Amino acid sequence: MLWSALLLLPPPSDTAPSPIEPATLQAVAIWALQFTPRVALADDAVLMEVAGSVRLFGGRRALRDRVWGEGQELGVGQLAWAPNSLAALALARAGRENGLRGLDALLDALPMMVLSAVRPHALTLAHIGCRTLGDVRALPRGGIARRFDKTLLHALDQAYGLAPEGHTWVNLPETFEARLELVFRVDDASALLFGARRLLLQMCGWLAARHSGVTAFTLHWSHDVMRSREAGEGGQLTVGTAEPMRDVEHLCRLLAEHLAKVELAAPVGDLRLTADTVHRLTESSASLLPDNAVHQGETLHLVLERLAARLGPERVLRPVLTEDHRQEWMCRWQAAPLALPKKPVPGPELPQPTFVLPLPLRLAMRGNRPIYQGELQLLAGPQRVEGGWWDRVASSDSGEQVEETTRHVARDYWVALSALAGVLWVFQTRLDEAPAWYLHGHFA
Repeated sequence: MLWSALLLLPPPSDTAPSPIEPATLQAVAIWALQFTPRVALADDAVLMEVAGSVRLFGGRRALRDRVWGEGQELGVGQLAWAPNSLAALALARAGRENGLRGLDALLDALPMMVLSAVRPHALTLAHIGCRTLGDVRALPRGGIARRFDKTLLHALDQAYGLAPEGHTWVNLPETFEARLELVFRVDDASALLFGARRLLLQMCGWLAARHSGVTAFTLHWSHDVMRSREAGEGGQLTVGTAEPMRDVEHLCRLLAEHLAKVELAAPVGDLRLTADTVHRLTESSASLLPDNAVHQGETLHLVLERLAARLGPERVLRPVLTEDHRQEWMCRWQAAPLALPKKPVPGPELPQPTFVLPLPLRLAMRGNRPIYQGELQLLAGPQRVEGGWWDRVASSDSGEQVEETTRHVARDYWVALSALAGVLWVFQTRLDEAPAWYLHGHFA
């Protein structure tokens, strides 16, 4: 598993820092739901379990840059990654970001106060010489259980991955409404955009989590309490879009154009943003020939039927997935007007290559590693594919005697990386007397 902790830091102050307001934490948590449905709150931080979302957002680095770039505008002051949520939170409090390698050594060196369960016993632990989590961890477990409470021991086990964690997930609200108290009073309408952008960022995160867009939203503002009686309590501005939208930059530009025409009757103290009209967005297909494509008012299926009638059904073919794990026979070509299977074909464990070779290419070896434009690095696998004993085909050497052979295969597939050729789809044979490596496909 992969956890990320977003630590919210209070603004700098000459006095003791005030705790983070629950509404601020909740706002960041709702924004974080666009990255993963598993979001939880913990003290002064928002926790996200993002193991299932890394590939969707382009890898760890791309996901980290997006979360950190947008999170800073919402008040996030520290980001950390770790295999469990409590370790990620401890690293974030200590100002350490990467906890994916050597976690035990990293936690041992952290100040013991990074765990909330330590704080009630900090004075006693300090008197017996504890300064770091490693010092607390080195104490006898029986003594910790008797002298303190089970919460401390359980928290240590959870941080080091020795005990499971339980979380209460944040639920996505059905409607969006967010409020922001301005740091200083604003008497120019255009200056409201600075605070409104933060609210728009929250709204776009909420829309992304709902796979929706907004066609109308309203910015409300409240006047300062020292206003004149004629100024009223506040005002509002509704902005509409031509089509459902959740691009924060575009919405900010629209709002800026409208605010440039507004004159405030009194200084403004806080803002409130509501999403008025929300529509579910239809995600566009990324396939080369999507089934719902429209050509001059006709769907792709109708166009193919007309072409098949004009050219002959044997000349208009379409690929159809079959319930076969063997790469060569996973896809069959059939006449385009034929109906497709109604039940979806279960997908394989590993991602499948974009381009498959007509015949697998045997690879040279350097020691125990296959070579193709450089030594290959195995990234993911193996995915074992074995079957085909039932698939019999007729074969003849002389043309007179016909024999039946089976297309039985037994292979271990891997996703591999070549320094020059990129990401490849390779396999190793298993039933041959001398197992060999073969190249079977390329990833785009």
